[in-house]
Amino acid sequence: MSLRLPELPFVLEPFGPATGWNYEAGVLTGRAGARQDRFVPPDGEGLDPASDAPRLLGPAPEGDFQLIARVRVGFDAAFDAGVLYLHVGDREWAKLCLELSPDRPTICTVVTRGHSDDANSFVVDGDTYWLRLTRTGSAFACHASPDGEKWTFIRVFALGAPDRAAAASIGFLAQSPTGEGCEVSFDHIEFRPTGLADLRDGS
Repeated sequence: MSLRLPELPFVLEPFGPATGWNYEAGVLTGRAGARQDRFVPPDGEGLDPASDAPRLLGPAPEGDFQLIARVRVGFDAAFDAGVLYLHVGDREWAKLCLELSPDRPTICTVVTRGHSDDANSFVVDGDTYWLRLTRTGSAFACHASPDGEKWTFIRVFALGAPDRAAAASIGFLAQSPTGEGCEVSFDHIEFRPTGLADLRDGS
């Protein structure tokens, strides 16, 4: 079932395994089931490349943007995560995660171009953190913040051909690769139709 959030200028549609996405009083909640993940191993072995996790996505409007949310994760097992998600193609997508990696909450990113990379950025305290995904021109960037005011630069990257990058879908994902399930919530959701002049100045 599609969802329309007042904070977003596009409708969200569910993808992947069925889950009970719900929006109420400014809070979006969802749940990953047991051993649900979206990751294509770099070595081509291990986890099934067809693995999937619940996603809630909509078409990003043309031009630059910022998608911001505070995520809270019900951590229980290694690699449980709440995610801001970017989709360009079947094997071209990216995740900005608050993840238990493997036993401490950590800001992580994954960019998939056929196969996935996997990069840990820094450990955080607690089960809640702010995430921001942006597009400026043809480049995408990831930032994270403890308070939604001062942002730490995580990475910048290109993804897909220019026409596909311009037609990206964005939204939310829940995952529980090794566990029995994980509940996530997103609040303070915001969409800004602007990019960033400086990725590294903390703004």
